[in-house]
Amino acid sequence: QVQLVESGGGLVQAGGSLRLSCAASGSIFSINRMGWYRQAPGKQRELVATVTSGGSTNYVDFLKGRFTISRDNAKNTVYLQMNSLKPEDTAVYYCNALLVESRWGRDRYLEVWGQGTLVTVSY
Repeated sequence: QVQLVESGGGLVQAGGSLRLSCAASGSIFSINRMGWYRQAPGKQRELVATVTSGGSTNYVDFLKGRFTISRDNAKNTVYLQMNSLKPEDTAVYYCNALLVESRWGRDRYLEVWGQGTLVTVSY
């Protein structure tokens, strides 16, 4: 069974930085794309950034320049470096992966979500 486990959330003051990590484990043949989404209280989940296995990145426009996504393919891990954090960045951050699981001689495409990690930015 494929799992995504996030870490690195917490409480930080405005202007500070945090680095989130997400490690994928299980019967993984390949991971095409990994990314981060976030959901603030009372709002819908929204895209933050994604990165493909080839290193191509995509960011939501209003976060460009403050957030950086990176990936270690050998470790099946994706990172999100968040700088100059603002109170409006407060949200639960979810890791997401589009991957191929290989089990019992069969491959199947999956979209997997992590359990989420809370980031709170205080004034």
